[in-house]
Order: sequence, then C-alpha cells, then structure tokens
Amino acid sequence: MKDKRILYVSSEVIPYLPETELSSTAFNVAKYAHSKGIQTRIFMPRFGVINERRHQLHEVIRLSGMNLIINDMDMPLIIKVASIPKERMQVYFIDNDEYFKRKAIYTDEDDKLFADNDERMIFFAKGVVETVKKLNWAPDIIHVHGWMASLLPLYLREYYKEEPLFAESKIVTSLYSNEFEGELSQDFFKKVQFDKIENASVAHLETPTQENILKNAILNSDAIIKGSNDFSSDLEQFITESGVMVLDYQSEELLTEAYLDFYRENVLELQDS
Repeated sequence: MKDKRILYVSSEVIPYLPETELSSTAFNVAKYAHSKGIQTRIFMPRFGVINERRHQLHEVIRLSGMNLIINDMDMPLIIKVASIPKERMQVYFIDNDEYFKRKAIYTDEDDKLFADNDERMIFFAKGVVETVKKLNWAPDIIHVHGWMASLLPLYLREYYKEEPLFAESKIVTSLYSNEFEGELSQDFFKKVQFDKIENASVAHLETPTQENILKNAILNSDAIIKGSNDFSSDLEQFITESGVMVLDYQSEELLTEAYLDFYRENVLELQDS
C-alpha cells in the first residue's frame, strides 16, 4: 500500500471540529494510513466555527481564484490549507464566504437546517474535485465521510465521468446514522439536475432526507463502510439489495487496521466494469 494515494473527504475532522463518531473516525483512519507510508490528503469544508489563527490555516493563492457554477450562480472558490500538528498531514479546506463564513455548521440558532445546505453540498463536491485537478494528484481510493460530503460519489460518477484523473479511483463511502432529521431544500433535485445529471441518477434526492442522501451515495460507490452501528431496517435492506461491497461496523480500537485491510484486500482488487 505504500505507493498508494488515498483522498479523504469528510464533513468533519478533529481537531478542527468537536469530537464525534464521524470527525474522530475520519481523522484516525487517515492518520493510520499516513503512518503506514500511504500518501494521504484530507479535504473538509472551512466552516466559520473553525479558528483559523489557532489552527494556522492559510489561503493557497495558486489553487484559489476559480468560480464554481452552483444553480446558475458564480460562486468563488477559496482554498485554505493547514497541517495537523505532529502528524505532518495536510488538510485542505473548501471555502466560500456565502456558504461557510457563518459561525455554525449545519443548523441555525433555532437548530433548523440551513436552507442552502443543498448548495453547500454541491459546492463542496465540485470544490474538492476542482482542487484535486489543480494539484494533479490522482487518488487510488477516495474515501467519503458524512452527509455534507456525500454528493461526491454522484458527481464523480456523472458530472466528472470524463475526467481522466479519476479514471482508476475507487470510491468508498462511510455511512453514519442520525446526522440530521427532516429534509433539505425541496429544490435540491433541480439544482443537481442543472448540472446535466440524469433524472434516474438523482431520483432519491427528490425527497432529500438523510437516508435518501445516503442511498444515492451507496449507488455511486464501489464500496461502503458502516461507520455507525444503528441504521434503520429500510437502509439495511437497501444496502443488502444494492450489491455494493460492505465492511460492517468496526469498534474504535479495531477500525484503523480493519479499514486498511479492507482497502488492500477488497477495494483495490475490484475490477472496473
């Protein structure tokens, strides 16, 4: 695995955001892979609650400066980078004042989901891909964590399907339960369709609950990992019927080695259809 490249894309990563099942798993798996000599890059949104001074984030001018089209609007892409202390691991932050400057992550002061979370998801997915293209860094595995990041498999499969940099990349999505209740914007479906992505590919997003967003990610991934231990029977059945390769939930003390074994013995052995 030493000559392999793994791109980790997560909604949350410690130490930049509070410790949760998601943020700690994403960090620990990347850290372990990095310690084994695997080339790693971590991408996450630059939420306004992240203290840029404390964590020494700085803008990368050569990567910033492009605009992404989100639902027919030009949105500037800003790229920031930091190194996790003691680990020598680089973390790239996808930033835009309109989407990420607010001092909150997913919900407002009344604990209601932000109305533009759907656009933030699209911006994050496109921002990751465009930045990796500028880096000219072709990953062997792209490992996605968290619902805010979970449009990336769809965009890689559809919007960027002709992009040669990702032609050999395998997509792994970690699923987490109970990340949000309710639904995102009812216009989510139309905003993804604006990017000329076929109706059948986004059918689950017509009712954009967390579970349906995860179903869309499952169908566009080469393999999935159960990052939590408590999913609904409906989602469990969907996972089984999807035919996608699965790694079952792993306890915290076992997961780093189990994930690396899964990459090596299963994901990298998949043949392109």
